Amino acid sequence: MNNTELNRILIVSALLFFIGVYGFLTRRNMITMLMAVEIMLNSVTINFVAFNKYLYADKMDGLFFTIFIITIAAAEAAVAIAIIINLYRNFNSIDINDSATMKY
Repeated sequence: MNNTELNRILIVSALLFFIGVYGFLTRRNMITMLMAVEIMLNSVTINFVAFNKYLYADKMDGLFFTIFIITIAAAEAAVAIAIIINLYRNFNSIDINDSATMKY
């Protein structure tokens, strides 16, 4: 992998990360906010794989970190979806503004 390929991969990863940040900050639906966090985690895994291949092609450290991040993302998504379902059952809405103003 040469330097221009790494630069292109890092540009795509940065774009994905900032799309995720934008989606997290501008959306008020909890599911779209969860998807934005998942996009940010995917951009980080792209960075780990790219730097692992560029710097240490014979080692697998970046790939192990990637598998760890994917595992954490799956667990985070399962817990977040359970919380979102519980909020929807109680408030009949998954909008952040609606659930913040309702009383328990």
